[in-house]
Amino acid sequence: MKNIAILGSTGSIGKNCLEVIANFPDEFCVTYLATNRNIELLSEQSKRFRPRGVAVLDENAAAKLRKMTDGTMEVLSGEMGAFEAVSRDDVDIVVSSLVGFAGLKPTIKALESGKTVALATKEALVVAGELIMSLVKERNLTLIPIDSEHSAILQCLVGERKENISKLILTASGGPFLNTKKAAFENVTVGEALKHPNWKMGNKITIDSATLMNKGLEVVEAHWLFDLPPEKIEVVIHPQSIVHSMVEFVDGSVKAQLGVPDMKIPIQYALTYPDRVPSSYDRLDFSTLCEMTFFKPDLTKFECLGLAYEALNAGGTAATVLNAANEVAVESFLRNKIKFSQIPRFIERALSLHHPIPRPSLDEIIQVDRETRELAASWC
Repeated sequence: MKNIAILGSTGSIGKNCLEVIANFPDEFCVTYLATNRNIELLSEQSKRFRPRGVAVLDENAAAKLRKMTDGTMEVLSGEMGAFEAVSRDDVDIVVSSLVGFAGLKPTIKALESGKTVALATKEALVVAGELIMSLVKERNLTLIPIDSEHSAILQCLVGERKENISKLILTASGGPFLNTKKAAFENVTVGEALKHPNWKMGNKITIDSATLMNKGLEVVEAHWLFDLPPEKIEVVIHPQSIVHSMVEFVDGSVKAQLGVPDMKIPIQYALTYPDRVPSSYDRLDFSTLCEMTFFKPDLTKFECLGLAYEALNAGGTAATVLNAANEVAVESFLRNKIKFSQIPRFIERALSLHHPIPRPSLDEIIQVDRETRELAASWC
């Protein structure tokens, strides 16, 4: 029996993770759940899965939940509450799926506590990849990606030697604006941007998919996870979202991982890694596939992808700035404060004003993140 703590249980990944766990009551036990402030859903999840405790990052929401539960459940609060939940002895695996920068420090705390981390919070590696991977290597820890693209690469690399890798190929659906002209980006509405053609995700990651920033963040994440330079990480548009990513080897062979677009599949792989267990999820029916197409992304149209490569090549805290400016810009767009077309402008401007700090400490990363957010917010 593996004891699971889920950071971000009320988000898209967290909800899918709980559905996976529900399918294997003899394999997994939920010991802790954590959310930012969605205590209504957290309360429902707690009634169903009976965790030993919950953590609510928002102090006011935590206080409300304590009143709602009337002392019948342990309610940890704030960042320290999340730290406590992931570091306790009755936790084997921490699913890190808090959205954005908020997931960084709890992820590091989980690793420092020796837990296996199933990582969906790609931003943690984007802003602090060098720090996190050094910790993983020095302490011989286990960090397993949940993102379908990185899970696919991990599966393709089973039994392979690193020196035989020619390049990684990350696939991207292209989002809702794949066939939309760039000039039309000026008038894109929030509702239009949230209509992803293949995946059901939270608002932030859906907007990132619409700008292709999500793929840019995944390039940075892949760099740290698989220790390969940017020039060996390629992105191709694959609108059908059947091939989740590929690895090309030095002899010209290519391995691809395929499946229906269902996040429960990579989540289950992360929780059972390195084993596989039977599931009842939908299967890929090749007889019904009309076509699978692949082509290069248009970087003049989807500028955020190019900006991610620029930040990765710049190194140091450049990716921290990339992420912070993007989070502010996306939130501003969702609140109708800026246009969809202005998102890359915010990021580009923030990067141009920053001098990257090489090999930054956690404190330096936090400071750069805060300063970038304040600067970007002032532009709104």
